[in-house]
Amino acid sequence: MIGVIDYGLGNIKAFVNLYNRENIPVKVISNPKDFVDITKLILPGVGAFDHAMGLFNNSGLKSNVQELVLQKRVPVLGICVGLQIMAEKSDEGSLSGLGWIKAAVEKIPITNLANNTHLPHMGWNTILPKRPQTSVLFNSLPENPKFYFLHSYFFNCKTQEDSIATTDYGIKFTSAIQHNNISGVQFHPEKSHGNGVKVLTNFWKI
Repeated sequence: MIGVIDYGLGNIKAFVNLYNRENIPVKVISNPKDFVDITKLILPGVGAFDHAMGLFNNSGLKSNVQELVLQKRVPVLGICVGLQIMAEKSDEGSLSGLGWIKAAVEKIPITNLANNTHLPHMGWNTILPKRPQTSVLFNSLPENPKFYFLHSYFFNCKTQEDSIATTDYGIKFTSAIQHNNISGVQFHPEKSHGNGVKVLTNFWKI
């Protein structure tokens, strides 16, 4: 069963509704007792890094999530800020991240943005999978798939092997990562129609 972690951020209902439509077992995790029978986790998030990290630290769920992810190797998928808090730190705030991935979150430089485009990076953009044959997340996607983005900071992997897809927005930044049982996407699959449904159902098959 997929557990969607409810620590106060993210489009929780959207994930639950999507998985219900696909007949995939799912439940919301808002209490430590909810982790029973969970075989996969989704860590959603929207907004600022420190706000997300503070809520997660105080949610009463962090220790259970850490145990499942780091010790029991349960697959986890971070979404947007849920991906970003997997890093060690962020330029957006002062709190430490989870440190699951050797990475820092940095602000997208605006000097390379054309046509008076500004932050945030908002709307549809293409991802370029680096190794589509090795990541189940990208199975059966069309060529040059597009997803919905909303962010001003990007996930800068220290180990480039952890970056499994990139997107161009003035710079080429990592838009998806995978390291052992830990995956994450900068875009919002729950807002990305058919392509997003495919990524989320592919995650169920990991």
